[in-house]
Amino acid sequence: MDGSTTSNGGGGWMRPMDEEQLRECGHRMVDFIADYYKSIETYPVLSQVQPGYLKELLPDSAPNQPDTLDALFDDIREKIVPGVTHWQSPNYFAYYPSNSSTAGFLGEMLSAAFNIVGFSWITSPAATELEVIVLDWVAKMLKLPSEFLSAALGGGVIQGTASEAILVVLLSARDRTLRKHGKKSLEKIVVYASDQTHSALKKACQIAGIFPENIRIVKADCSMNYAVTPGAVSEAISIDLSAGLIPFFICATVGTTSSSAVDPLHELGQIAQAHDMWFHIDAAYAGSACICPEYRKYLNGVEEADSFNMNAHKWFLTNFDCSLLWVKDRNYLIQALSTNPEFLKNKASQENSVIDFKDWQIPLGRRFRSLKLWMVLRLYGVENLQSYIRKHIQLAQHFEQLVISDPRFEVVTPRNFSLVCFCLVPPTCEVDNGHKLNYDLMDSANSSGKIFISHTVLSGKFVLRFVVGAPLTEEQHVDAAWKLLQDEATKLLGNVVQ
Repeated sequence: MDGSTTSNGGGGWMRPMDEEQLRECGHRMVDFIADYYKSIETYPVLSQVQPGYLKELLPDSAPNQPDTLDALFDDIREKIVPGVTHWQSPNYFAYYPSNSSTAGFLGEMLSAAFNIVGFSWITSPAATELEVIVLDWVAKMLKLPSEFLSAALGGGVIQGTASEAILVVLLSARDRTLRKHGKKSLEKIVVYASDQTHSALKKACQIAGIFPENIRIVKADCSMNYAVTPGAVSEAISIDLSAGLIPFFICATVGTTSSSAVDPLHELGQIAQAHDMWFHIDAAYAGSACICPEYRKYLNGVEEADSFNMNAHKWFLTNFDCSLLWVKDRNYLIQALSTNPEFLKNKASQENSVIDFKDWQIPLGRRFRSLKLWMVLRLYGVENLQSYIRKHIQLAQHFEQLVISDPRFEVVTPRNFSLVCFCLVPPTCEVDNGHKLNYDLMDSANSSGKIFISHTVLSGKFVLRFVVGAPLTEEQHVDAAWKLLQDEATKLLGNVVQ
């Protein structure tokens, strides 16, 4: 083994950290990534491999001797890329987006270079202070109430995902309630949400020890695009109060997963205040759109909330993971989540002159995630981010009109933001309300490798979801996706006996 070899391409030893090796190998990796994006449309959007494919291609133990970077790149091309579903493809229209960008990449690279573990201020003051600043920036972009800013009692923090965000606020709400009613009241406290609320809430309840029978899933109203009605929530609360239970947490959504519905925030907030309940708003997907003045109305009522969350890594050009959470009173988070072992004590923390984000989250360790958000905000600016969001919404409007123009299809719910829920109308002879027909349409389109869409079920109907949000998507990609869906529909309907 030649310890003096700089390049790893020919089999030399790659030292743990060498600035010249990093320069050479880093350049090669950037070139590899750039080439990947240049050719991303040539790959099947949805990976076409079968379960267990990779085990057949890789050895069953790690190599004893170092391999070459050339050999590694070859394996990435030949063995890893076929097993990747290409979320950044312009033909990706499934689930909700997961954005990347040049600015986001640069932030990730710098975060990886510093490689800090920023659990407290002293571990890297810039990491904590930049996070405070950029969360205030975004709060102001969203016109959140001043109570959510760091200058007040609240503030913002970056979580890994919306699932983590909802867990930490649920734990905070739980402990706040138990301090008031006593620890033995755990079996009496009740959570309320609609049947369109993300499953992350149910998992958070499981982790937080909320009794399963005390999770109230209120049926959403199909006539309100599947938003929950305040009356239904009030009725459920009244029933529980008469049974001696303690309502303590309401979760509302701005942009539900299935149909992008927006729950009535003001009314739900009023209900929460009347019963001294914690009110959380999950705007993981649609929160990004609310930096545009014309969509800010969907946050009317946020002033009633105790906490608010949006994912910058969904639709805000910030690479995963970067979930933004604001709270009105950070002390509830700290009381529920802080620990103070001797080995973490330091002067700044002991004097309470700094924020230690370890007390605002589940894990101790945390990455320097604010760097990439800061770079996105700096290198694109608010106006370009607004234009980016508007473009995707316009493309979704375009797709919606294409669906409306073909009488074989129908738009199932009014479009909100950049999600279109639609289906192929089944022949009258079909007894399953078009379930198999639309599943087959989705499956045939996805199996082609040309696009990737996903589905949901609304009021028992199998519904196709088409969401625009990938960074490279243009009108030509939407048009091509629609033509593919039309062609596949023609084949399927031709096989159905009328």
